[in-house]
Amino acid sequence: MDFSLTEEQTLIQQTAERIAESELAPLAERLDQVGDRLAFLGSLRTLAENGFMGLNVAEQYGGTNAGTIAFSLALTELGRACASTAVTTSVTNMVAEVIQSVGNDAQRERYLPKICSGEYAAGGFCLTEAQAGSDPSAMRCSATRTANGWVLDGAKQYITSAEFAGVFVVWAVTDKDAPKGKGISCFLVEREAKGLSVSKAEKKMGQHASTTSEVVFDNCFVEDSALLGELNKGFRIAVGELAGGRIGVGSLALGIGLAAIDYARAYTKERQQFGQAIANFQGIQWMLADAYTELEASKLLLLQAAYLKDQGRQFGKAASMAKVFSTEAANKACYTALQLMGGAGYLKDYPLERFARDARITTIYEGTSEVQRIIIARELLSAL
Repeated sequence: MDFSLTEEQTLIQQTAERIAESELAPLAERLDQVGDRLAFLGSLRTLAENGFMGLNVAEQYGGTNAGTIAFSLALTELGRACASTAVTTSVTNMVAEVIQSVGNDAQRERYLPKICSGEYAAGGFCLTEAQAGSDPSAMRCSATRTANGWVLDGAKQYITSAEFAGVFVVWAVTDKDAPKGKGISCFLVEREAKGLSVSKAEKKMGQHASTTSEVVFDNCFVEDSALLGELNKGFRIAVGELAGGRIGVGSLALGIGLAAIDYARAYTKERQQFGQAIANFQGIQWMLADAYTELEASKLLLLQAAYLKDQGRQFGKAASMAKVFSTEAANKACYTALQLMGGAGYLKDYPLERFARDARITTIYEGTSEVQRIIIARELLSAL
């Protein structure tokens, strides 16, 4: 098996690394502690200008068309520097991909250039509801047919970058009498749509710069042209796009884990105890070896899932395996790194506590670890 990257993939990884180190990393602590909306939007604009908001979008719409492997590599580098920026990039790419995948020509031409160019700072993925998290088929948000369009009513929770999004991909029930999960459709709703409102950002444990808000639809009218894909076939779209999004979340989690353990590794070579650097002690060395081994395994799982997706093959199980393993390995790496630094790791003077807070959510959003295990087991057992 050839693990070498193409020239384009290498260039994208190197560009992401350069932007992460020069622009994102210096801002990360300030964004986490006090916030800076303009600086955050500036980072998103820089990424868009360098092609990172449409990594798997065709060039005719302003995308990079670099594929999922490049997407994974880029998200890892961005995650090393700023998890908030990385998750916004990941979700925006998801929105662009779903529009390209199931949208018609008019929808692609209207929205994709705006997303890829940064005219829209971000895209919103409106699926989760209060009673429909791990089970999105239980959603209650509805879309009622009118003479010349649809009226949306309901609310979506935990929507990443809702404050910055220029367009939302929204799932709603269009046939209340259909079997569960069968009467759901997908719509494109612009930020300025009458009846759409974004609630105040939630106060979160981590990833502070990436605002997470409730999006409310109150008698929100959209025209017939807003329907994305086939009527009552929207749930299938959600399932497919979530699988791709899991590669993004796993990749950014890998970046966080690597940033944490890299920082701690350097610290162990400087920290002196019992007359020598603590890196000389076998116990410390084994902690480092285990952490890096698990993160390297995460990388390989993610690249395998990305490769399968790029080849047009079934990748859902691989994406779930990659997501659950990499996010849990990243969390473990963060706490191993914090332990290696002792009391210093617990102080806000060092970035370890931020890494740990930012990593924690990765085992929850885009499908919890528990849901990933259900998906994996279901596919394994159905193959018998």
